[in-house]
Formats: sequence, structure tokens, C-alpha cells
Amino acid sequence: MGRGGGLTRHSGYRHRTRRLFTREVGARSGPRPEVYLQEYEIGQAVAIDIDPSTHKGMPHRRYQGRVGRVVERRGRGYVVEVELGGKLKKLHVLPEHIKPLSTG
Repeated sequence: MGRGGGLTRHSGYRHRTRRLFTREVGARSGPRPEVYLQEYEIGQAVAIDIDPSTHKGMPHRRYQGRVGRVVERRGRGYVVEVELGGKLKKLHVLPEHIKPLSTG
């Protein structure tokens, strides 16, 4: 047993995400059907917007709000290339967690 008898510090995949992954009231159901109908072209710029109601295909919270480019289609998901700290990272992301970047 640790000293002090306090609570255990957990360090799971989603720790420290209470404010980041909270959705507004009324949007707590799963993703809308049009999310699955959206097609992305290779080379298209997309924003990573994590949907906390879908746990599969969810990127790490450090990528929330980042902008990347679609590199390829893999299964029903996409491979998105994001620059982080001067390095290019390839993320395997389901369409629930990405949005097209508005070109306007």
C-alpha cells in the first residue's frame, strides 16, 4: 500500500479528457448518418474532431483539433497524416472522428 492512503493515479488512454471530450446537451447520441456518407478524397485536408460517443478508431487526445491530409482509405477508415513536433504521424481514424476542412 502506498503512503497516505490516497486514491490511485490512473493513466489510461482517456485520462484528463473530462472537459475535452464532453459534448453539449442534446448531442449525446451516436454520430448522425451523414457522417458515414461523407467521402474524403486522397490529399484532402481534414480536421480531427474526436467524437467521444464512438470509442473505436479514436485517435489520442493530443491530436484533437489538428489539421491533416488524407493519405489513403483503409477499410471503412482513413489514414490521416498529421504534423506533430516537426514529425509526420500517420493516424488510422474512422470517419466519425474527422471533418472536412472548409475551403472558403
